Amino acid sequence: MTHDGVEARFPDAEYLVLSSRLIPDLDGGYTLATLARARQMAEAGVHGGRGPLLLTVDPGSAADHTQHRAAFLERGRIADSGVMRNLFDEAAAPSGGAAQWLRDASHPGEPDPALEYRAVTDAASRPVVDLPVIVGDPDWHTTTAPIVVRGDDGEVVGAVDGFGALYRAWLEHVVDGVRARDSDLPVVVVCESRQLGELLVDWNDPGVRVLHAIHTIHLEPPYTPDAPMNALWSRWFGVADRFDAVLWPTHAQRADVVARFGPSDTHVVVPHGVAPAASGPDRPVRVPGRVVMLNRLAPGKRIDHAIRAFRDVAERVPQARLDIFGDGPERTRLDALVRELGMGGWVTVHGPSDRVADELATASVFLSTSAYEGQGLAIVEALADGCPVVSYAAPYGPRELLADGGGVLVADADESALADALVCVLTDADLHARLSREAVVAAAAVDPDHAMAALAEVANAALARPSRRC
Repeated sequence: MTHDGVEARFPDAEYLVLSSRLIPDLDGGYTLATLARARQMAEAGVHGGRGPLLLTVDPGSAADHTQHRAAFLERGRIADSGVMRNLFDEAAAPSGGAAQWLRDASHPGEPDPALEYRAVTDAASRPVVDLPVIVGDPDWHTTTAPIVVRGDDGEVVGAVDGFGALYRAWLEHVVDGVRARDSDLPVVVVCESRQLGELLVDWNDPGVRVLHAIHTIHLEPPYTPDAPMNALWSRWFGVADRFDAVLWPTHAQRADVVARFGPSDTHVVVPHGVAPAASGPDRPVRVPGRVVMLNRLAPGKRIDHAIRAFRDVAERVPQARLDIFGDGPERTRLDALVRELGMGGWVTVHGPSDRVADELATASVFLSTSAYEGQGLAIVEALADGCPVVSYAAPYGPRELLADGGGVLVADADESALADALVCVLTDADLHARLSREAVVAAAAVDPDHAMAALAEVANAALARPSRRC
């Protein structure tokens, strides 16, 4: 992969991308960014164009995982369903009970009588493992409570000490498999999940490098550089220097981390790459007055700000319409707010869209009211399409992405200023045209070529030195 002199040169290695789960229409931009990174690695030549293995550890059924892969394949998120593997799909032996790798990892043990357990079964409903149910504890993943391993007839044959031991046992099994192809190649794991990352810091295989990717902000309100962090992040920073690299999506977030915790060559910037929009005679035409939002309908996205601001916009720009795409816990409340304000003729809360490119191509403005972003994947997609962005000046993505043009940054939580900015961009043709040109330039800085070149550089550096966990 090369463009404008930017070229990704990935070192010879086996590459794995590790995620807690990858489920269609769940987890918003996280899922899309993780799949996009793996796809772009394939396009950059990793494993001869097949790309890295995509590994997940969610305890869904094999039938569920087959459906997820089929959906991703149909939507073009993956090129081959065979690159996706799941721990629990592989935990069962063909003859029943746990697979040999899991039995080998177990030791004599019994379930904890003080805990409730959830049985995981194979396709024939035969028990494979029993997982402890840790209710109401955000640190559930760090438990060392016994995970019960079952034999051919469903009998207890042993236990492993918590989810960390279970995950590492599977990863060691996967690594043994890829090493069978070429035992001399090192293994590079791109870990996309903070919870999983915490559980890998004791994985002391000298031939493995763990590059830990970050997707979101590490701060609590008011999201200033010195704002408090929740306990999950505080503990994670305590082990961050044991990863071979930490991949921050923006320069601003990395700078805040370094200012707070001190300089470290562990912390590097690797953005989530977004491809330029397609062009050609069949491209849809922008609809005057159409404003689009694409995000999870969650409290932190503050969609209610957009709906209230749009009352003013609709009075001043009669043809203005706001189309909100996404799903999440706020949907019922947002629908009710639209009705309460009598905005049904101007604002529509849609479900998730699988036609994101068309929605952006027909939009005159992309709107973001998030309180925070990791990078702001949808904002980059809008910029890449040449669609001007109006956004609160929230950390980290909006401030950095729009610093050199492509949109209008509005003082945080100022709904009146938000309405004014939307009216300006929708009614000033010269401003709209200038922002559209700037948007494409801004997006080019985080296109797949630049993202993959940055990732390849980090992989080369990590392999040039010993593992930080050995």
